[in-house]
Amino acid sequence: MWWLTSFLKEATGWIFLLTAIGGLALLVPSTVFQLDHPDYILLIGALSIWRYGVVILHFVRGVLFLYVVFPIHRRRALKALEHQAPSHIYLMVTSFRIDALTTAKVYKSIIEEAMRCGYPTTVVASIVEESDELIFKALWQELQPDESIKLRIVRIAGTGKRDGLAHGFRTIARDTPDSTALVAVIDGDTVLERDVVKNCVPYFSLYRNIGALTTNEFCEVLGNYWMSQWHKVRFAQRHLNMCSMALSKRVLTLTGRMSMFRAEVVTQPEFIEDVESDNLDHWRLGKFRFLTGDDKSSWFSLMRQGWDTYYVPDALINTVEHPPDKRFFRATRQLMFRWYGNSLRQNSRATKLGLKRLGPMTYYVLWDQRISMWTSILGLSASIVAAAKYSPIYLVIYFLWISITRTVVTVMLLVSGHRISPAFPLMLYFNQIVGSILKIYVVYRLDRQSWTRQKTKLEAHDGSFQAKFNKVSTYIMTFSAVSIFTAVLLHIV
Repeated sequence: MWWLTSFLKEATGWIFLLTAIGGLALLVPSTVFQLDHPDYILLIGALSIWRYGVVILHFVRGVLFLYVVFPIHRRRALKALEHQAPSHIYLMVTSFRIDALTTAKVYKSIIEEAMRCGYPTTVVASIVEESDELIFKALWQELQPDESIKLRIVRIAGTGKRDGLAHGFRTIARDTPDSTALVAVIDGDTVLERDVVKNCVPYFSLYRNIGALTTNEFCEVLGNYWMSQWHKVRFAQRHLNMCSMALSKRVLTLTGRMSMFRAEVVTQPEFIEDVESDNLDHWRLGKFRFLTGDDKSSWFSLMRQGWDTYYVPDALINTVEHPPDKRFFRATRQLMFRWYGNSLRQNSRATKLGLKRLGPMTYYVLWDQRISMWTSILGLSASIVAAAKYSPIYLVIYFLWISITRTVVTVMLLVSGHRISPAFPLMLYFNQIVGSILKIYVVYRLDRQSWTRQKTKLEAHDGSFQAKFNKVSTYIMTFSAVSIFTAVLLHIV
């Protein structure tokens, strides 16, 4: 009766959440709930109107795309596919240091999807370890795909995912695929759900300028309850945000977990170079290469070349998440440091592509990423100062507001089709505050990066003038920014 136990846990969680909100409501003055009183809790300022306006805008755009626009696109795409089907499908998987059980599940799903999709298919496995090759060949022999499906094993040194991708792309390029061929890039911890390839293919026939598209992610987390809920709330938010950006055909990232590209894109030497050896020439930190964030590099390369990007909400994948640490805070901190670093490194150059190329919505969202790291912690900071200067009740009112609004946002996520839980409001707030602090830390340290699976870091030559300048200027920039923020905060309060 596992389902009954699960239901009781969820119900207990929701009861506890609503009880906590009710308890906070009892602690605040009654004037907080009087509509005509200045203390009324729903009276929000211009800053809050702007911030919540962005949330509502993404929600409305996401729902519009998911339930109105996308079904129209899907019908049109299926008709377009009848006139121009892809000549060949490549399923390229990169794998390194993933446990054998996960690896076997991933490889099996790829072979089965190649057998189901109905097109001539080549599976390209870009791998490091001999054990992965043995697993792939054993599954190939067990499933016995027909002659229209080929297997190519590309063995590389364990120098990172970017090298694995580049070797795989060059292997595909040697086939000289035509303009209708497509390439799915799959991570080694991604299990493909049934018909994901069939669901992705038609949009390349419908829209000639779509260079790549990405897919809807669910997850299986090999960690504790809180780690699982933290991942799940991120994927639910991601789904709606992707739908919102797909309305403009400008999704902000092509996830490395599973995205599909035109073969004519990934076989271009310029694109392969962008993925393999991407770098940033920063005005203060100098020139440094990107260690992680291949999905951001591929997105930027497509944007620069003038391609559109798309999102297919009914193309499903299931990722097996391996937290880098058993402790929740350390694991989330490491992952957010990597993810936010990748986003901010991309952000610093993406806006230079200009409004015309990016479009108004994408251009605004990219600039908003730089601002939101400060505005997201303003409410908490102001409440702490007000509590210290005037009365602790201001902090109670603030947390009542947070608990109500984050619960409302959680309920809104129901439209995504992802399951919600009573832990979501806490996870949303955790991401807001801890995420903002980490973004502020990372934005002045864009050259610091690491990959959680390989435990590798970008080498810094501490003896060089550039390294010393970077270190000193980073401290100065961080201190100056925090000082300005504190001065503005104290002035407002």
